Amino acid sequence: QVQLVESGGGLVRPGGSLRLSCAASGNIFRIYAMGWYRQALGKQRELVAAITSGGSTNYLDSVKGRFTISRDNAKNTVYLQMGSLKPEDTAVYYCNLDAVSIPGRRDYWGQGTQVTVSS
Repeated sequence: QVQLVESGGGLVRPGGSLRLSCAASGNIFRIYAMGWYRQALGKQRELVAAITSGGSTNYLDSVKGRFTISRDNAKNTVYLQMGSLKPEDTAVYYCNLDAVSIPGRRDYWGQGTQVTVSS
């Protein structure tokens, strides 16, 4: 069984910063990628940023230059440093893990953490 534990969400003023963390644990045999998705009220879930086991990254266009994804392979932890936050960044942020466990490769999801950008 694989668990993802997220932390770091909250309320922040426009222009502020937040750092999200997501730690994966359990029977993980291989990690292909880790990432963050978000879902705003009334909208579809979208990929914010992802990072592969080799360190390649991918970002949503609207967050490029403001958000940075990183990972600690030894701790199976992924981080999302968010800066210059805007009200439109308000959403529930979900950690995603693409990994091999029992019985095979699949996606795993965290419980979600609320990020609210408001003055």
